[in-house]
Amino acid sequence: MENFFKSIERQAFRLALFACHNEDDALDLVQESMCKFVDKYSNKPDSEWKALFYKILQNKIRDFYRREAIRCRWRVWLGKNSEDTVSEPLEQLADLQGRTPEQETETKYKFRQLQHELLQLSLKQQQVFLLRAWEGLSVKETAQAMNCSEGTVKTHFYRATEQLKKKLGEQWL
Repeated sequence: MENFFKSIERQAFRLALFACHNEDDALDLVQESMCKFVDKYSNKPDSEWKALFYKILQNKIRDFYRREAIRCRWRVWLGKNSEDTVSEPLEQLADLQGRTPEQETETKYKFRQLQHELLQLSLKQQQVFLLRAWEGLSVKETAQAMNCSEGTVKTHFYRATEQLKKKLGEQWL
């Protein structure tokens, strides 16, 4: 089980960070997901672990959005500003490829474009795209993780990729 968690921890963190825009919250989401996974599904076959883990993480992200919506209502009502968040979560990831400053600048620019366009998608399209394209889950695994039908996954993935192609061009996808 430890090897499984080591193999998915970076991807899970990246997905959570993109969803919540705060490193501490993202770490909490991943840790809570791992704990719940061990508690509920450690006895399942290894082949099912990835989809089950991402299902838990997706549920934790949805819960996070619900809690944040309630917190925002209270902040507005009490007249308080929302907390500072990481402005560009994709830029916070470490570069392990040793790029030149010019390449790094170009990559940051492209990631800002990608992040901006991903944020224009619906939450469901964002999550389907990230699970399918970045995490490499199959349609079936994504459907299981998001607790929806395979047809829904296919539809949202198609719509997300078409929207991103239209805005970013073919080189991204």
